[in-house]
Amino acid sequence: MATVLEAGANEGRSTDNTPEAVVVRFAGDSGDGMQLTGGQFTLSTALAGNDLATFPDFPAEIRAPQGTLFGVSAFQINFGSTEISTAGDQPDVLVAMNPAALKTNVGQLKAGGLIIADSGEFNKRNLEKAKYESNPLEDGSLAKWNLLAFDISKLTMESVKPFGLGNKEALRCKNMWTLGLALWMFDRPRQPLIDWLNTKFAKNKVLADANIAALNAGHAYGETAEIGGQVKKLHIEAAPQTPGLYRTITGADAISLGLIAGAQLAELPLFFGGYPITPASAILHNLAKLKEFGVTTFQAEDEIAAVASAIGASYAGSLGVTSSSGPGIALKTEAIGLAVMTELPLVIVNSQRGGPSTGLPTKTEQSDLYQAVYGRNGDTPLPVIAARSPADAFDCAIEACRLAVQFMTPVMLLTDGYIGNAAEPWKVPDPESFTPFPAKFLEENNNPDGKVLPYKRDENGVRPWIKPGTPDLMHRIGGIEKAPDTGDLDYSPATHQLQTDARKAKVDGIANHIPAQEVSQGTQSGKLALVGWGSTYGAIHQAVRRARAKGLDVSHIHIRHIWPMPANLGDLLRGYDKIIVPEMNTGQLKTVLRDQYLVDARPLNKVSGQPFTIAEIEAAIEAALA
Repeated sequence: MATVLEAGANEGRSTDNTPEAVVVRFAGDSGDGMQLTGGQFTLSTALAGNDLATFPDFPAEIRAPQGTLFGVSAFQINFGSTEISTAGDQPDVLVAMNPAALKTNVGQLKAGGLIIADSGEFNKRNLEKAKYESNPLEDGSLAKWNLLAFDISKLTMESVKPFGLGNKEALRCKNMWTLGLALWMFDRPRQPLIDWLNTKFAKNKVLADANIAALNAGHAYGETAEIGGQVKKLHIEAAPQTPGLYRTITGADAISLGLIAGAQLAELPLFFGGYPITPASAILHNLAKLKEFGVTTFQAEDEIAAVASAIGASYAGSLGVTSSSGPGIALKTEAIGLAVMTELPLVIVNSQRGGPSTGLPTKTEQSDLYQAVYGRNGDTPLPVIAARSPADAFDCAIEACRLAVQFMTPVMLLTDGYIGNAAEPWKVPDPESFTPFPAKFLEENNNPDGKVLPYKRDENGVRPWIKPGTPDLMHRIGGIEKAPDTGDLDYSPATHQLQTDARKAKVDGIANHIPAQEVSQGTQSGKLALVGWGSTYGAIHQAVRRARAKGLDVSHIHIRHIWPMPANLGDLLRGYDKIIVPEMNTGQLKTVLRDQYLVDARPLNKVSGQPFTIAEIEAAIEAALA
């Protein structure tokens, strides 16, 4: 693909002129199986040993009318022989299954990139749905790209003809034909996909055989057809990796496994109370399959019941967990305040999406930081943690469990649609490398002079955890203000002041029990620091790496503990002349940093529902240092 995969927006070239990384985007109607195609191509890429990052991009409609612009589903993967931390700025290859997929995605394809289009779908009706006045495959409008158009639909129908499928079922194999061609293009083995198809359709051998035939036909087409001198088989070498056991993992997978690991490190059963909502539902789906690890899952009738059930489980001695997206977190806020007032451990996972209200259900955003830090009635402090990538979500879930159990507090874990749906290689950690934090329950009266003191605080301001039914430890608990130590109802002015201060001091004190903030890349002081949080990590990391390679004085700081912030963060930030905060909102972390440290943090905002590109952040760095 010498004329197609020119180095540029991606990761450069090796010494033999082979690209170090390639970005491929599969796009089609939401019924064309693009997510499945991308997922299986990701599997083959991981088995080939490449580093990778993916970006599934779904339509918001449950099933938009076929062939329409707003019904396009896409899956992008960036893979290579070098470190990959984003899904790539611009695709090198666009596979467009219909006119709508071409129109909504071709503008992002790099100049000189390759378009593979199913010409069989470019009929008059589909062109009208995509608002094309003429056929772009024939009118010269795609001249800046390399175009490879052939009738994938017809070729698929021919490949599965022996199996007696109807036209509709036969065309469903089109994604496997396309995947077969992609496997040939990038020198990927077919056998793992064949094994997967045999497993997936184990109860329907005809469908298994038809899909395998389509896969093989697409691969054979690449081997035997004269499809253009610019398209050759391309082999991307494996990326250097530390030896170990690896698997691909999405953010939702990582959070699910991390919650289980956290509960086991706390020596507690895990209770998950949830209600379906995009993009958080996958966590409930995952945990429901893992009951053998002491997990109880409950799909409640609404968000309020979900969080209330989790609080009840924590009261009874389990680790209560609930999950949602921004709209559902809003419904849970009163109950979260109850968990703050009763000082019970609770992990709340917020898989952020575009807002407000229903907003952009399938698009990514970071606009719930204010909601996480401030968004409850009354003074309701709780720790907030943000994952930076799918793999990092595992460690963040464990950290959320640790803080909840050790400090008897709700903890909010922020992820987003990009992290939740995206995948990357993950080195499975050694279980022995984690330090247990077993929960401690009060089992004897802590007041030799009389009744138990359920709100008597230790040196960290933490009250004891008492399982209901423990002999001689009957106590009062509830959402109304309470007296110190005894927990008796007391909403006098002096008591409310005292208890509000005590709850705040407990959460503030967590800053002494989390790691100091490190510089992800660069120096401890200098002309410019980019301060990020959450899923902006990959784009910031690559942009800063490239800027530093040009000799620019820029560093990258990425914050995991959003609240309370690391104790050294203020001093660290004051060591830079300028601070830029890239985030997918209108400037929420920027405001928190200004408030807490009186630093002149400047915003770099994006709220398009799409992640930052590396180029966007590079441009901001160069402008700030001009």
